[in-house]
Amino acid sequence: MKKEITVRPFGTTADGRAVQELILTNANGASVSVLDYGVTIHAIRVPDKTGALCDVCLGYNTVAEYEANGGYLGATVGRYANRIARGRFTLDGTEYSLFCNDGNNSLHGGKRGFDRYVWDYKTEGDGVRFSRVSEDGEENYPGRLEVSVLVTFSDDGSLTLDYTAKTDRNTPVNLTNHVYLNLSGDASGDVLSHTLFIRADEYTPVDAELIPTGEILPVKGTPLDFRTAKEIGRDIEVAGGYDHNFVLRAGDGPIATVTSPLTGIVCDVFCDLPGVQLYTGGGLASTQISKTGKPYGPSYGLCLETQFFPDSVNRPSFPSAILPAGGTFRHATTYRFSAGQ
Repeated sequence: MKKEITVRPFGTTADGRAVQELILTNANGASVSVLDYGVTIHAIRVPDKTGALCDVCLGYNTVAEYEANGGYLGATVGRYANRIARGRFTLDGTEYSLFCNDGNNSLHGGKRGFDRYVWDYKTEGDGVRFSRVSEDGEENYPGRLEVSVLVTFSDDGSLTLDYTAKTDRNTPVNLTNHVYLNLSGDASGDVLSHTLFIRADEYTPVDAELIPTGEILPVKGTPLDFRTAKEIGRDIEVAGGYDHNFVLRAGDGPIATVTSPLTGIVCDVFCDLPGVQLYTGGGLASTQISKTGKPYGPSYGLCLETQFFPDSVNRPSFPSAILPAGGTFRHATTYRFSAGQ
């Protein structure tokens, strides 16, 4: 089978913008569907242990559902992924106030983050490059930001998102994708029996509003210890649900590995960023209807959001998420899918 990229209409936004679905099919017949609305990963169809294709990505059937429902299903988020405390930060002597869309805090870019725009796109080799310009002052962030995401899907089952951004002023940049994975299949039930490994010895504890305290603590002896793969559901009640940032340990190989015991599908995650947010979909609800027509529910998917740490702009001790004027942000995340027995 020949690799191909197919483009087809997906619908129209509430303000009349056409949305396209781009389907990247590899030589083995597996495919990834991406919408130009929010560079949203709409579907990931990969073979299970029997060779049958299984869609392992949560999503909706219409543009209206992506616009109306929360959860950032499959979306590329920015300018700053995760939370900024009180929606405020100071840079170069100026305090910036952001829209607070998560209680007292700003989350995933504010009122209208990158997930709420139709991006330009063009094919580039075997992939598709999505791009947009975030003008100076958009969501009150400083600097004009030229941003792109190159999406590729290789024959070995690797879905790669290669992020690039350039700016004319110092500005925070923290880009990630909020894809929800369920390796047993979209809307197949919860992911509590999935096993998970995370290459992290430490995490950043948070307060009641999920803002980091500034500490970095060991995962050893806590429900956040995934250094040896374990079932997600084993300690989830003790943890109160997972929505935590892990401090990734340097090393080769995947930063995380997820496995479904039902389908045998394995997802290895690779990235070159300092952190990853594990979110087990505690906010998913039955009002959110899947692509198969079945309702979602809590823990029906898990996210591994590669990132700079939450609230880094207010924590000088954390790795810096400030992109300097004239500099280039360049990071990549790969989800490699395979099937065991």
